[in-house]
Amino acid sequence: MDGNERLELPVSDDTLPFDADAVTIEDDDVFTLLEPAVQEWWLEEFGEFVPENGGFFTPPQRGAIPKIHEGTNTLICAPTGSGKTLASFLSILNTLYERDRESVDVDECNSSDRETESPAGLENSVYCLYVSPLKSLANDIHRNLEVPLEGIEEIIARRDGDGSVGEIRHAIRHGDTDSTERQKMLEETPHILNTTPETLAILLNSPKFREKLRTVEYVIVDEIHSLASGKRGTHLAVSLERLEAMVDGEITRIGCSATIEPLSRVAEFLVGCETPRVTDDTGREDSVTTTDPTDRNDGPPTDDEQSDPRIGEKRSDSPDCDEQNVLRESGDRGNSRASNEPDARHRDYEIVDARFAREFDLQLECPTDDLIGTPRDIVQERFYRSLHDHIQDHTNTLVFTNTRSGAERVLHTLRERFDAYDDGNSGCHHGSLSKEVRQDIEGRLKSGDLDVVTSSTSLELGIDMPHVDLVVQIGSPKSVAALLQRVGRAGHRVGQTVTGRVIALDRDELLECAVMLKKARDGFVDSVSIPENAQDVAAQHVYGMAIAEIRSESELKAILRRAYPYRNYTEEEYESLMRYLTAEYAGLEDRNVYAKVWRDGNDPPDGEHHHETYPVGERLIGKRGRLARVIYMTNIGTIPDSFTCDVKTRASDEWVGQLDEQYLDTLEKGDVFVLGGDHFEYRYRRGSNVYVDRTSARPTVPSWYSERLPLSYDLGREILAFQDELLERYEGGGPPRVRAWLRRFSLDDDSVRAIARLFDYQCQYAGPESVSTPDRLAIEVVRDREEYERHYYVHSSYGRKVNDGLSRLLAYRCAQEATANVRVAVADNGFVLSMPLNRKVDIEGIVADLEADDVRDDLRASLAGTDLLQRYFRINATRSLMILKRYKGYEKSASEQQVSSEMLLGFAESLENFAVIEETYREILEDKLNITEIEDIVGAIDADSLAISRRVLDSPTPRAFGLATLSASDVVLAEDESAALQAFHDHVLEEIGDESLAGLTTGSEDK
Repeated sequence: MDGNERLELPVSDDTLPFDADAVTIEDDDVFTLLEPAVQEWWLEEFGEFVPENGGFFTPPQRGAIPKIHEGTNTLICAPTGSGKTLASFLSILNTLYERDRESVDVDECNSSDRETESPAGLENSVYCLYVSPLKSLANDIHRNLEVPLEGIEEIIARRDGDGSVGEIRHAIRHGDTDSTERQKMLEETPHILNTTPETLAILLNSPKFREKLRTVEYVIVDEIHSLASGKRGTHLAVSLERLEAMVDGEITRIGCSATIEPLSRVAEFLVGCETPRVTDDTGREDSVTTTDPTDRNDGPPTDDEQSDPRIGEKRSDSPDCDEQNVLRESGDRGNSRASNEPDARHRDYEIVDARFAREFDLQLECPTDDLIGTPRDIVQERFYRSLHDHIQDHTNTLVFTNTRSGAERVLHTLRERFDAYDDGNSGCHHGSLSKEVRQDIEGRLKSGDLDVVTSSTSLELGIDMPHVDLVVQIGSPKSVAALLQRVGRAGHRVGQTVTGRVIALDRDELLECAVMLKKARDGFVDSVSIPENAQDVAAQHVYGMAIAEIRSESELKAILRRAYPYRNYTEEEYESLMRYLTAEYAGLEDRNVYAKVWRDGNDPPDGEHHHETYPVGERLIGKRGRLARVIYMTNIGTIPDSFTCDVKTRASDEWVGQLDEQYLDTLEKGDVFVLGGDHFEYRYRRGSNVYVDRTSARPTVPSWYSERLPLSYDLGREILAFQDELLERYEGGGPPRVRAWLRRFSLDDDSVRAIARLFDYQCQYAGPESVSTPDRLAIEVVRDREEYERHYYVHSSYGRKVNDGLSRLLAYRCAQEATANVRVAVADNGFVLSMPLNRKVDIEGIVADLEADDVRDDLRASLAGTDLLQRYFRINATRSLMILKRYKGYEKSASEQQVSSEMLLGFAESLENFAVIEETYREILEDKLNITEIEDIVGAIDADSLAISRRVLDSPTPRAFGLATLSASDVVLAEDESAALQAFHDHVLEEIGDESLAGLTTGSEDK
């Protein structure tokens, strides 16, 4: 076999599923790492992939298997369907079978020989934890594990006879696992346990099962991108450090993701930090060795433990855990220290980057080249005909929309318009459907029984869809990462091309999607933002560690700081947390918020509270309250409860409908929204009741606002760069030059002409300076005499999170200057500030006067008294166990939690540096409103690297049409305000035709 002389296959050449003489095996060094039975099973299952991959393995498998075999922490980033999950498991399964085989060999030796052998075989405990963000994903992996396990055991039995190898057990455990199954796991413990972040935290505090975790050697974190960006990931990061502190050896951590950036930051999040020494409040160095192989919860390390030889193992030599440049260097573990400003180093890791190892066939389509002038019914007819043709040309099609209602409407319309679709061959899947319905759709999708399934976001992750060969995305998925994740569901097999079609029905989204497909082709992926120093999550884990056992405070802080999100956790932040947990604030217990932990120095031997495991005077922490464990186990987690609010009129207390509470995040007093076809002005909320006034005013907040994902900041910046490039070509050759440039991208001809026409009209009507670019922020002022309002359209294409924060900041300043109420409407490509026509402000001056150093204080002040603050305080108070969801058999609903939080909020705000309040502001400012990016933008304006361009107009420009019609519903539903758009469009064409552009100059006065 040419080029394969070194490789001795476990089967004869004539039984191979490929021609052994016709191929060259390029990855035999990986293949030879496997046990013969594992090799044979692999050949039987995946031999047909050899020609496509030049060997036995896909790129992520080829890269990851040797690293995991060596025990190296590894982040695997590869497209969906490229075998990364199996790459994670294969080496682990191989190791477990190898260890079991060694135990058989030892048993065959005489007793004296056995005494000199190292311990082998598998104990009745857990060796591998697989952690996934979704219960359904854990179930899917559980099913996929059965195939290799049963196949390998069958091969071993066929070769050596029954009984030559023990069973490698696996099980799944999450919130739906019943008590019988949980008890069974204690008696017959799975060697591989599939679980969720929340259940892992519970297991760490389960007195019996936590002993089963001391043997854990591997942790796989799947879909790590969906965890790292939120508090579930923060919670998991601390759980992994608690697990690392109690296991007998060291844990090999493996992360899997299809789309994520930057890889180094996510890898550091996965592996955590090493913090060998922690300085206590007295300045004394506590000897807490981070590589201690014993359970440090049992007491301080001995001298032998402190000199553990493994301290010299390879690791990254990066001086800071947040360093992104050093990926695979080796160095010394034992020099970093943590004090008031911790200096932490991340553990060693390697990255397998195979993100673009598959072929992509992506195309942007538009039903017409004129989305304004073409009648809506014609646009819809063309859209559904095109969608129907795509479905009929493929085996199984997955259609993603941006809202759950959109997913239902698309399926409903397909069934109405075409006889080809019915309950038997089509379905809808989203989070609002029942568990039974979702599982039925998943099963039929996996088996290939459904021609088409529509979904919002619920089918983005993980579950295997082997028959899906086309993904259609309707509208913008708002990030390159989301696009790649969704279209990656198609061609879910190595060697198959990923086929995706994006259909845009709105001009703003058409532009977004054009940029998105271009950047996807260039290999760009949006960066993930990881929350830092979250006090509510810290409160849960400190409480959990105190409940598990009395322990050293320095050790507890060290465990917390070894988690990446807390690598910079300061003493000031920790002390603020402890003041809350010990209820030092006067008045807390009067409001039924009791101390959860105690902290004190260890008494002398004759003292009442002496703990002989620890030195006298060592600061210790323990739990308070007899129900502490029950409270903890029934209340932990980070996913907030939500509820719907009853909407009532103020005048008559008439019930007019319901709103999801998330929608209230977007509402300020005076905002107008549509409910049941009527317009209502928002006034205030009390608990779960929203009070409104009927109005005839135009809506300011679209009905879909809270449901759609926000545009990523990174993609927003790329859109600005795209507009800059387009303007260069426009000024160099007009629309023909623009169209020629656009045809280089993956756009159909209608999309090319629509985008070119959009910018042609924009530049003719208001000039190129009316378009925002990386170094220009365009603002247009429009006087609406019919509504008697003045609108300031700010074209800040930075995404909804940044625009939400920036608009609040400017509205706060404008309201102070104009002494008038300022209404705000926010979108991904900008925002609108509206005020009465008899009020005006120098918007250009207000923006120019902003200072980066004042942004945080001003934005924080603008949040006072808002529903946004009330809601997030309730969420954080519940996460911090200040409000208990479950207590003594009673479960508080989310609306009841809201009432409790409203009674606590005023008191909490009066407390100095109160951890729960500070976390509430931190989460809103940093995680929801992207304050760091806002500070960068304001800093750029201060430095004159971002200029302000203002235009005064009688009607919105084409780039502002979307902002001017934010009341439009989801375009898939065909309920947008076509008449308003047409009126704006007609005005633009009239102005262009009358050659009235001369008056549209930068110096125009707003009179």
